[in-house]
Amino acid sequence: MTGRDRADFAEFVAARSPALQRAAYLMVGDVALAQDLVQEALTKTYVAWPRLRDKGNAEAYTRKAITTTAIGWFRRRSWKGERATGWTPETAVAGHDDHVAQSDWLWQALMTLPARQRAAIVLRYYEDLTEAQTAEAMGCARGTVKSQVSAGLSKLRERLGPDADLLPLHDLVVTR
Repeated sequence: MTGRDRADFAEFVAARSPALQRAAYLMVGDVALAQDLVQEALTKTYVAWPRLRDKGNAEAYTRKAITTTAIGWFRRRSWKGERATGWTPETAVAGHDDHVAQSDWLWQALMTLPARQRAAIVLRYYEDLTEAQTAEAMGCARGTVKSQVSAGLSKLRERLGPDADLLPLHDLVVTR
């Protein structure tokens, strides 16, 4: 790798790491595991960097590495039990208790989904990727993304019960 390639890669890492970290956290639900996941994905991206024709696709390549690696981890490991979030709010604001309760309630339901369903929902609705971009990141067909999202949203609605109406889950079914 040339000096310019290293500099380009370093710029990419500095610019995109926070967003990649957030997406990884939503997929694995643990700060330390998300950091490990991003590190592993960035290592794979670094190795592939000289082969990337369009450096503008580096983020898509890295997201795919994050997604496939996370799914692989879930297949090999049994991640059960409670995990510390590693985050504590500094100050309280009006309505904060309700927001935290609702976020935690949705978070717990999201963490019960299988890895592929969770990844599809995170990529589609948190990262706001299209079905095609999500399919590319997951290494699958668009139809698989549709079925994983549909099954995941159905499970979320089932787990959340009548309270699911409080969330805009019906809006999430709209496809691009």
